[in-house]
Amino acid sequence: MNSSFTHDILVVGTGPAGLIAALVLAHDGHRVALAGPSPNREDRRTTALMSPSLGVLEGIGILENVARGAADLRSMRIVDATGRLVRAPTVTFRAAEIGEQRFGINIPNAHLLAVLADAVGGEPLIDWHQAMVEHYSLTGDRATATLADGSEIAARLLVAADGRSSRARDAAGIEVRSNALPQAALVANFSHSRPHEFTSTEFHTETGPFTQVPLPGSRSSLVWVLRPSDAERMKGWDDAQLSDAIEQRMGSMLGQVAVESGRQVFPLTMLTPSALARSRTVLIGEAAHVFPPIGAQGLNLGIRDIADLASVTAAHLDDPGSPAALGAYNRRRKLDVTARSTAVNLLNGSLLSSLLPAQMVRSVGLAALDAFAPLRGFFMREGLVPGSGFAGLRETLRLPIRERDPAVVRRT
Repeated sequence: MNSSFTHDILVVGTGPAGLIAALVLAHDGHRVALAGPSPNREDRRTTALMSPSLGVLEGIGILENVARGAADLRSMRIVDATGRLVRAPTVTFRAAEIGEQRFGINIPNAHLLAVLADAVGGEPLIDWHQAMVEHYSLTGDRATATLADGSEIAARLLVAADGRSSRARDAAGIEVRSNALPQAALVANFSHSRPHEFTSTEFHTETGPFTQVPLPGSRSSLVWVLRPSDAERMKGWDDAQLSDAIEQRMGSMLGQVAVESGRQVFPLTMLTPSALARSRTVLIGEAAHVFPPIGAQGLNLGIRDIADLASVTAAHLDDPGSPAALGAYNRRRKLDVTARSTAVNLLNGSLLSSLLPAQMVRSVGLAALDAFAPLRGFFMREGLVPGSGFAGLRETLRLPIRERDPAVVRRT
């Protein structure tokens, strides 16, 4: 590297995606500058990390610390609770069906951020500037950031991990298409009298998903997608009133519910950038994709951004921000980001739609998943690792029927 560069790569943003990116890139030997304040450790949300994401965390030596505060996700269930004319059957996905002990883990964001921040602080190749960026200069051979404290950072590559309102993305001239949705997510944690058995349940309702995800002990996290006015109104309810509403929505599936303090409301939007890399800048995490919270895709997609970025920078060590490197990153990420965003947006749209054809398509699709084990296995594998579903489907179809679907054995 030219001596005029203080760092190889500058990562902007100190949410989970930015912290993980800095750690992965430093682990690969890059001199990394990280810009952004200490993360908010009061975040009451949780994040479901799937097995491939856990592999990335294991690769940088922090999985054990992360997993200490998490609960396994061994089964994932979809329940049609719309009450509409055409309803789908309940579908349960079990990790054991595809030979896995678990799909992943669910972890409180506060714990995840604490582990990541501690790891960043102990990494000698990361220079953490806990200040905001005031100005960017993106030229032919470098990205320069001027921080609020007056210092400057020059690097070959700028990694924009600064969220859906990314100023780094704006500085690179990357336009976005953004739509506010008629939905907001009410987020809370709650205890319950019956065990969750490490099963996450996503109830599909007319306003969006109501998703319960296991936490350690007899506790679960909740993301309840509602109309914005309803979400704000319910946020103001007392604990007993909200606890009753959650229990009723789940049909007392987990017994008596007691909501915990710290509920939050987040408006939902869709965001799609015109490119994922330009002008010595790559986008990761919510700077690159924002969509409704369905199917645990958000940070997992961001970690796949990071894994592909690591591969690209390893192949372009002389200049990780070159046009060739940016083009490679764009090509690697475009299909995955487009496919996941489209699938989530279509499913969310089908929940909001009162049109009979949309209800029928969703119902038929879920019925097929319930009835046909190889198809269920395809979607489970594909949900974990894009592209792996087809290989798994071929292997499953070679098996006798009794080995494909344990339900056949139970029926006989």
